[in-house]
Amino acid sequence: MLIALASVKGSPGVTTFALALAASWPADVRRVVVECDPAGGDLAQRFGLATSPGLLSLAAAARQPVDPDVVWNHTQPLPGSIQVIPGPPGGQQARAALSTLTSPTSPLYGTARQPAVAMFADCGRLDPGSPAEGVIRHADVLLLISGTYSDELAHLATRVHELGHTAARACLVLAGHGHPTHAVERELRIPVMARIPDDPSAAARYTGRAATGRRRPGGLIRVANVVAQALSNGSPRGPSQPIPDFVQQVPGVPAQPTAASGVRLLPPPALHNGHPQTSASGKDVRS
Repeated sequence: MLIALASVKGSPGVTTFALALAASWPADVRRVVVECDPAGGDLAQRFGLATSPGLLSLAAAARQPVDPDVVWNHTQPLPGSIQVIPGPPGGQQARAALSTLTSPTSPLYGTARQPAVAMFADCGRLDPGSPAEGVIRHADVLLLISGTYSDELAHLATRVHELGHTAARACLVLAGHGHPTHAVERELRIPVMARIPDDPSAAARYTGRAATGRRRPGGLIRVANVVAQALSNGSPRGPSQPIPDFVQQVPGVPAQPTAASGVRLLPPPALHNGHPQTSASGKDVRS
Protein backbone atom coordinates (compact mmCIF):
# COMPACT_ATOMS: atom_id res chain seq x y z
CA MET A 1 0.00 0.00 0.00
CA LEU A 2 1.30 3.45 -0.91
CA ILE A 3 0.27 6.39 1.28
CA ALA A 4 1.42 9.81 0.08
CA LEU A 5 1.56 12.74 2.50
CA ALA A 6 1.91 16.33 1.35
CA SER A 7 1.00 19.95 2.00
CA VAL A 8 0.32 22.89 -0.29
CA LYS A 9 1.59 25.68 1.97
CA GLY A 10 4.13 26.11 4.74
CA SER A 11 5.43 23.31 6.96
CA PRO A 12 2.49 21.74 8.82
CA GLY A 13 4.49 18.72 10.00
CA VAL A 14 4.25 16.33 7.04
CA THR A 15 7.50 14.49 7.85
CA THR A 16 6.66 14.21 11.54
CA PHE A 17 3.20 12.82 10.83
CA ALA A 18 4.56 10.38 8.23
CA LEU A 19 6.85 8.91 10.90
CA ALA A 20 4.11 8.87 13.54
CA LEU A 21 1.74 7.14 11.11
CA ALA A 22 4.33 4.52 10.21
CA ALA A 23 5.03 3.89 13.89
CA SER A 24 1.30 3.45 14.53
CA TRP A 25 0.80 0.99 11.66
CA PRO A 26 0.19 -2.70 12.51
CA ALA A 27 3.48 -4.29 13.52
CA ASP A 28 3.02 -7.31 11.24
CA VAL A 29 3.38 -5.05 8.18
CA ARG A 30 6.76 -4.04 6.76
CA ARG A 31 6.89 -0.25 6.90
CA VAL A 32 9.12 2.18 5.04
CA VAL A 33 9.10 6.00 4.94
CA VAL A 34 10.49 7.48 1.72
CA GLU A 35 11.53 11.14 1.59
CA CYS A 36 10.14 12.28 -1.76
CA ASP A 37 10.34 15.98 -0.91
CA PRO A 38 11.64 17.92 -3.95
CA ALA A 39 13.04 20.57 -1.59
CA GLY A 40 15.34 18.01 0.03
CA GLY A 41 15.10 15.66 2.98
CA ASP A 42 15.36 16.17 6.73
CA LEU A 43 15.62 12.64 8.14
CA ALA A 44 19.39 12.26 7.80
CA GLN A 45 19.97 15.49 9.70
CA ARG A 46 17.31 14.77 12.33
CA PHE A 47 18.55 11.32 13.26
CA GLY A 48 22.24 11.41 12.35
CA LEU A 49 21.85 8.99 9.46
CA ALA A 50 24.39 8.44 6.73
CA THR A 51 23.71 10.03 3.37
CA SER A 52 23.81 6.57 1.78
CA PRO A 53 21.98 4.28 1.41
CA GLY A 54 19.02 6.46 0.58
CA LEU A 55 17.10 8.14 -2.21
CA LEU A 56 20.20 8.91 -4.27
CA SER A 57 21.58 5.37 -4.17
CA LEU A 58 18.15 3.92 -5.00
CA ALA A 59 17.78 6.31 -7.95
CA ALA A 60 21.20 5.26 -9.24
CA ALA A 61 20.21 1.59 -9.03
CA ALA A 62 16.84 2.24 -10.70
CA ARG A 63 18.36 3.71 -13.86
CA GLN A 64 18.24 0.14 -15.13
CA PRO A 65 15.39 -2.36 -14.65
CA VAL A 66 15.57 -3.81 -11.14
CA ASP A 67 13.50 -6.10 -8.94
CA PRO A 68 11.26 -4.19 -6.49
CA ASP A 69 13.02 -5.89 -3.59
CA VAL A 70 16.07 -3.75 -4.34
CA VAL A 71 14.29 -0.96 -2.44
CA TRP A 72 15.08 -2.65 0.88
CA ASN A 73 18.82 -2.44 0.10
CA HIS A 74 18.57 1.35 0.26
CA THR A 75 16.84 1.78 3.61
CA GLN A 76 18.14 2.65 7.07
CA PRO A 77 16.47 1.67 10.36
CA LEU A 78 14.81 3.91 12.91
CA PRO A 79 13.50 2.75 16.31
CA GLY A 80 10.16 0.98 16.17
CA SER A 81 10.98 -1.33 13.23
CA ILE A 82 10.56 1.52 10.74
CA GLN A 83 12.80 1.64 7.70
CA VAL A 84 13.48 4.99 6.04
CA ILE A 85 14.91 6.05 2.70
CA PRO A 86 16.36 9.47 3.50
CA GLY A 87 16.48 12.11 0.82
CA PRO A 88 19.49 14.33 0.19
CA PRO A 89 19.38 17.74 1.86
CA GLY A 90 19.78 19.59 -1.43
CA GLY A 91 16.76 20.26 -3.62
CA GLN A 92 18.65 19.85 -6.89
CA GLN A 93 19.79 16.36 -5.98
CA ALA A 94 16.36 15.44 -4.63
CA ARG A 95 14.60 16.51 -7.83
CA ALA A 96 17.10 14.60 -9.96
CA ALA A 97 16.50 11.43 -7.93
CA LEU A 98 12.73 11.87 -8.10
CA SER A 99 12.83 12.23 -11.88
CA THR A 100 13.99 8.60 -11.96
CA LEU A 101 11.98 7.22 -9.04
CA THR A 102 8.59 8.63 -10.06
CA SER A 103 8.55 7.03 -13.50
CA PRO A 104 5.82 4.41 -14.14
CA THR A 105 8.38 1.61 -13.80
CA SER A 106 9.74 2.83 -10.46
CA PRO A 107 10.67 0.05 -8.02
CA LEU A 108 8.91 2.09 -5.32
CA TYR A 109 5.53 1.26 -6.80
CA GLY A 110 6.36 -2.43 -7.14
CA THR A 111 7.42 -2.59 -3.51
CA ALA A 112 4.30 -0.77 -2.31
CA ARG A 113 2.09 -3.29 -4.13
CA GLN A 114 3.62 -6.25 -2.31
CA PRO A 115 1.51 -7.94 0.39
CA ALA A 116 2.08 -6.77 3.96
CA VAL A 117 4.03 -3.67 2.90
CA ALA A 118 3.09 -0.10 3.77
CA MET A 119 5.06 2.69 2.11
CA PHE A 120 4.72 6.27 3.35
CA ALA A 121 5.90 8.81 0.79
CA ASP A 122 6.72 12.19 2.34
CA CYS A 123 6.15 14.46 -0.68
CA GLY A 124 6.71 17.74 1.15
CA ARG A 125 5.03 20.80 -0.31
CA LEU A 126 3.22 20.14 -3.58
CA ASP A 127 3.95 23.20 -5.66
CA PRO A 128 2.46 23.12 -9.18
CA GLY A 129 4.60 20.89 -11.37
CA SER A 130 6.25 19.16 -8.40
CA PRO A 131 8.14 16.01 -9.47
CA ALA A 132 6.46 14.29 -6.51
CA GLU A 133 3.12 14.43 -8.33
CA GLY A 134 4.09 11.15 -9.99
CA VAL A 135 3.97 9.53 -6.56
CA ILE A 136 0.55 11.09 -5.92
CA ARG A 137 -0.84 9.55 -9.10
CA HIS A 138 0.29 6.06 -8.05
CA ALA A 139 -0.69 6.34 -4.37
CA ASP A 140 -3.63 4.46 -2.90
CA VAL A 141 -4.41 7.48 -0.77
CA LEU A 142 -3.18 11.05 -0.40
CA LEU A 143 -3.18 12.61 3.04
CA LEU A 144 -3.24 16.33 2.35
CA ILE A 145 -2.06 18.06 5.53
CA SER A 146 -2.86 21.72 6.06
CA GLY A 147 -2.66 24.36 8.73
CA THR A 148 -5.89 26.21 9.44
CA TYR A 149 -5.01 29.88 9.40
CA SER A 150 -6.55 31.98 6.64
CA ASP A 151 -3.47 32.21 4.42
CA GLU A 152 -2.93 28.45 4.56
CA LEU A 153 -6.58 27.73 3.78
CA ALA A 154 -6.60 30.16 0.86
CA HIS A 155 -3.77 28.21 -0.79
CA LEU A 156 -5.47 24.92 0.00
CA ALA A 157 -8.76 26.05 -1.53
CA THR A 158 -7.09 26.82 -4.87
CA ARG A 159 -5.54 23.34 -5.23
CA VAL A 160 -7.50 20.79 -3.23
CA HIS A 161 -9.86 19.73 -6.02
CA GLU A 162 -7.03 19.63 -8.57
CA LEU A 163 -5.12 17.28 -6.27
CA GLY A 164 -8.28 15.29 -5.73
CA HIS A 165 -8.34 14.56 -9.45
CA THR A 166 -4.66 13.58 -9.35
CA ALA A 167 -4.93 11.19 -6.40
CA ALA A 168 -6.98 7.99 -6.29
CA ARG A 169 -8.30 9.05 -2.90
CA ALA A 170 -7.61 12.38 -1.20
CA CYS A 171 -8.22 12.90 2.51
CA LEU A 172 -7.84 16.21 4.32
CA VAL A 173 -5.93 16.26 7.62
CA LEU A 174 -5.68 19.53 9.55
CA ALA A 175 -2.78 20.46 11.81
CA GLY A 176 -2.24 22.79 14.75
CA HIS A 177 -4.08 25.85 15.95
CA GLY A 178 -6.25 28.07 13.80
CA HIS A 179 -9.85 28.09 12.61
CA PRO A 180 -12.24 25.45 13.99
CA THR A 181 -12.53 22.18 12.11
CA HIS A 182 -16.27 22.60 11.44
CA ALA A 183 -15.64 26.04 9.94
CA VAL A 184 -12.98 24.65 7.58
CA GLU A 185 -15.35 21.89 6.49
CA ARG A 186 -18.08 24.45 5.85
CA GLU A 187 -15.85 26.77 3.85
CA LEU A 188 -14.07 24.16 1.74
CA ARG A 189 -17.05 21.80 1.58
CA ILE A 190 -14.72 18.89 2.32
CA PRO A 191 -14.93 16.84 5.53
CA VAL A 192 -11.82 16.56 7.65
CA MET A 193 -10.43 13.09 8.29
CA ALA A 194 -8.48 14.07 11.42
CA ARG A 195 -6.83 17.01 13.13
CA ILE A 196 -3.25 16.79 14.40
CA PRO A 197 -2.85 18.75 17.64
CA ASP A 198 0.08 20.95 18.50
CA ASP A 199 1.94 18.35 20.59
CA PRO A 200 5.65 19.26 20.89
CA SER A 201 6.41 16.57 23.46
CA ALA A 202 5.11 13.67 21.37
CA ALA A 203 6.51 15.17 18.16
CA ALA A 204 10.00 15.41 19.64
CA ARG A 205 10.66 11.70 19.13
CA TYR A 206 10.13 12.17 15.37
CA THR A 207 12.26 15.29 15.05
CA GLY A 208 15.42 14.02 16.76
CA ARG A 209 15.09 16.68 19.47
CA ALA A 210 14.77 16.32 23.23
CA ALA A 211 11.19 16.14 24.49
CA THR A 212 9.91 19.12 26.47
CA GLY A 213 6.84 19.39 28.65
CA ARG A 214 4.33 16.68 29.40
CA ARG A 215 2.65 14.57 26.76
CA ARG A 216 -1.04 15.34 26.64
CA PRO A 217 -3.55 12.49 26.37
CA GLY A 218 -5.21 12.45 22.98
CA GLY A 219 -2.29 14.13 21.19
CA LEU A 220 -0.27 13.32 18.10
CA ILE A 221 0.05 9.60 18.82
CA ARG A 222 -3.67 9.14 19.35
CA VAL A 223 -4.48 10.85 16.04
CA ALA A 224 -1.84 8.80 14.22
CA ASN A 225 -3.34 5.63 15.69
CA VAL A 226 -6.84 6.59 14.52
CA VAL A 227 -5.69 7.37 10.99
CA ALA A 228 -3.49 4.24 10.83
CA GLN A 229 -6.40 2.06 11.91
CA ALA A 230 -8.69 3.61 9.30
CA LEU A 231 -6.21 3.19 6.47
CA SER A 232 -4.86 -0.24 7.42
CA ASN A 233 -8.39 -1.65 7.56
CA GLY A 234 -8.31 -1.46 3.78
CA SER A 235 -4.92 -3.15 3.37
CA PRO A 236 -3.89 -5.42 1.84
CA ARG A 237 -6.21 -5.29 -1.14
CA GLY A 238 -6.13 -7.21 -4.37
CA PRO A 239 -5.97 -5.45 -7.75
CA SER A 240 -9.69 -6.07 -8.33
CA GLN A 241 -10.81 -4.76 -4.93
CA PRO A 242 -12.06 -1.18 -4.72
CA ILE A 243 -10.25 1.32 -2.54
CA PRO A 244 -12.24 1.38 0.70
CA ASP A 245 -14.01 4.46 1.96
CA PHE A 246 -11.38 5.52 4.48
CA VAL A 247 -13.09 8.69 5.61
CA GLN A 248 -16.26 6.93 6.75
CA GLN A 249 -14.21 4.74 9.10
CA VAL A 250 -12.91 7.66 11.16
CA PRO A 251 -15.19 8.41 14.13
CA GLY A 252 -16.89 11.77 14.02
CA VAL A 253 -16.74 12.19 10.24
CA PRO A 254 -20.17 11.57 8.67
CA ALA A 255 -20.64 9.87 5.33
CA GLN A 256 -20.91 12.34 2.47
CA PRO A 257 -21.31 12.15 -1.32
CA THR A 258 -18.08 11.43 -3.17
CA ALA A 259 -17.05 13.27 -6.31
CA ALA A 260 -15.49 11.40 -9.23
CA SER A 261 -12.17 12.95 -8.25
CA GLY A 262 -12.20 11.08 -4.95
CA VAL A 263 -12.47 14.25 -2.89
CA ARG A 264 -15.45 13.97 -0.56
CA LEU A 265 -17.81 16.92 -0.77
CA LEU A 266 -20.13 18.31 1.85
CA PRO A 267 -23.76 19.08 0.88
CA PRO A 268 -24.42 22.56 -0.51
CA PRO A 269 -24.41 25.24 2.20
CA ALA A 270 -27.71 26.06 3.86
CA LEU A 271 -29.53 29.13 2.67
CA HIS A 272 -29.74 32.17 4.93
CA ASN A 273 -32.56 34.56 4.00
CA GLY A 274 -32.65 33.01 0.58
CA HIS A 275 -28.91 33.32 -0.01
CA PRO A 276 -26.11 30.80 0.47
CA GLN A 277 -23.92 31.28 3.50
CA THR A 278 -20.27 32.14 3.02
CA SER A 279 -18.49 29.76 0.61
CA ALA A 280 -14.81 29.06 0.02
CA SER A 281 -13.59 32.37 -1.32
CA GLY A 282 -10.28 33.13 0.30
CA LYS A 283 -11.96 35.20 3.04
CA ASP A 284 -11.40 34.49 6.70
CA VAL A 285 -13.18 31.40 7.93
CA ARG A 286 -15.70 32.23 10.67
CA SER A 287 -16.51 29.89 13.53
